[in-house]
Amino acid sequence: MNSKVLRQKFLSYFESKGHKIIPSASLVPENDPTVLFTTSGMHPLVPNLMGEKHPEGTKLCNVQRCVRTCDIDEVGDKTHCTLFEMLGYWSLGDYFKEDAIKLTYGFLTEELKINPKNLAVTCFEGDPKFNFPKDDEAADVWKSLGVSSQRIAFLGYEDNWWGPAGTTGPCGPDSEVFTWTGEGDAPEKYDPTDKNWVEICNDVFMQYNKTKDGQFDNLAQKNVDFGGGVERILLCLEGRDNVFELDMFKLIIAEIERLSGLEYGDRRDEEYIAEGKQCWVDTRKQFRIVADHLKAATFMISDGVVPSNKDRGYVLRRLIRRATVKAHQIGISDNFTHKIAEKVFETYDGEYVLNKQLVVSELEKEETKFRKTLKDGLKVLDSFKEIDSKSLFDLYQSFGIPLEISLEEANTRGLDINDETIEQFNNLVREHQNLSRTASAGMFKGGLADDGVATRRLHTAAHLMLAALRKVLGDHVYQKGSNITAERLRFDFSHPDKMTPEQIEEVEKLVNEQIEIDLPVIMAEMSLDEAKKFGAMGVFDSKYGEKVKVFEIGGFSKEICGGPHASYTSELHHFRIQKEESSSSGIRRIKAILD
Repeated sequence: MNSKVLRQKFLSYFESKGHKIIPSASLVPENDPTVLFTTSGMHPLVPNLMGEKHPEGTKLCNVQRCVRTCDIDEVGDKTHCTLFEMLGYWSLGDYFKEDAIKLTYGFLTEELKINPKNLAVTCFEGDPKFNFPKDDEAADVWKSLGVSSQRIAFLGYEDNWWGPAGTTGPCGPDSEVFTWTGEGDAPEKYDPTDKNWVEICNDVFMQYNKTKDGQFDNLAQKNVDFGGGVERILLCLEGRDNVFELDMFKLIIAEIERLSGLEYGDRRDEEYIAEGKQCWVDTRKQFRIVADHLKAATFMISDGVVPSNKDRGYVLRRLIRRATVKAHQIGISDNFTHKIAEKVFETYDGEYVLNKQLVVSELEKEETKFRKTLKDGLKVLDSFKEIDSKSLFDLYQSFGIPLEISLEEANTRGLDINDETIEQFNNLVREHQNLSRTASAGMFKGGLADDGVATRRLHTAAHLMLAALRKVLGDHVYQKGSNITAERLRFDFSHPDKMTPEQIEEVEKLVNEQIEIDLPVIMAEMSLDEAKKFGAMGVFDSKYGEKVKVFEIGGFSKEICGGPHASYTSELHHFRIQKEESSSSGIRRIKAILD
């Protein structure tokens, strides 16, 4: 049994039972703005579950690609995946509990040849709070099929209730099916706490609609929603230890082995920083994270998601960058993400239509940007004679280098880092995350413009432009005035000569590079003397009080300012100089916009 055979067996079985096969929907939901991704097979069918007619009729089935983001940090263990596939069949106001349970039982025992003696089920025990009854009806059907009452457990709302996919919508009690994966024969009695019982699928009996005020109304039609995880079912059928041993990961893992020069499961010697003793690190977790994250990223991009600092784009960016960090840890130092994508294309050829050109392009762009900051940050690390929490924070803030990479690289350079330093670093991160959230909420008042979105972006662009002007024209350049509206930026600066077209082009290039890198905009309050020692730009000293706000943009710009700013440079999109002209003797003026 492999994934291709399982998909085909499922679709053929339910097609033979009168169900129409429908294609997998996009990972980007069309009907629900309350969630980022399609999280289940029923998700795209919400309008039909609510009563809207489906063009293919009342009995449907498919294999749906899904993404769930709540468990990203758990990826690397035996079972968690960011992207997974769901086998699904539905009755839209057609048959209900009895027929659905018989169909599920038939598929498991007849098509998949699972021994009925290894099955157990759970049913809904009811909930008096909402006047939900105990589901004796479902239990009786299972008993009629030969399932012992000792293998049936009744569980509550937290365990045996499914949906809605978002905050509102169709939902109802479910009946979950488990198979025994332990040694020897399955116990006579089902124990929900025994991890050897593994859930492989469930039938949801959708008879309610959850409203905005948290109430449950009866649906106009009763529906059935079956869901079975492809990876989970294969894991049980093949007796595998973890999902990364399945065929869907075979080519991907092999490519990571080729690129890293390591075998999956190799052990690599490292030193515990705090305790100073030798240990070994099992590289399987890094392999799994790289494989999982880039497979998910490939599907996301193919469905139109691009890396950004918001919503779906932020999840995608996090996946790509985390995979790049883990690849760095196992010795992959060159751009590689597109090579992993090629193996994803090969693995799913004939199953899903993937936009190969878009995927490769977006992966290469995002990885190149991140690897540049990673490389620059490691150069800074080389200059440290010793390392403290502030140094670690600078690497994290200015270059996006995660703590785990800084610790590893510091160790190879003979720099000691103790637990106290790490704790101080974590405190700095928490403090500045709070400050950044405050800044993004537009709570800083004063400066050159109001706190509208457009002016915040242009205000931030002015900081980047000043830093770029000093790099291109020289350190004699200082701000001499500015005027920002929602449409454009006007900026006066000290410089004796008209800028050449090449100089203008270079300034634009430098600013747009910082936008592409997606640097954080971080604010810190300090004394004026501390700001000067920090290297912050500032003029008109007499107007400053005892404390000043210093905005740092990824190490590229440090400037004293009181105005509102963007949270990340990616919010600026694209910077363009419209005009450069004389303002007065020795003062030039630039007018610029953000596209």
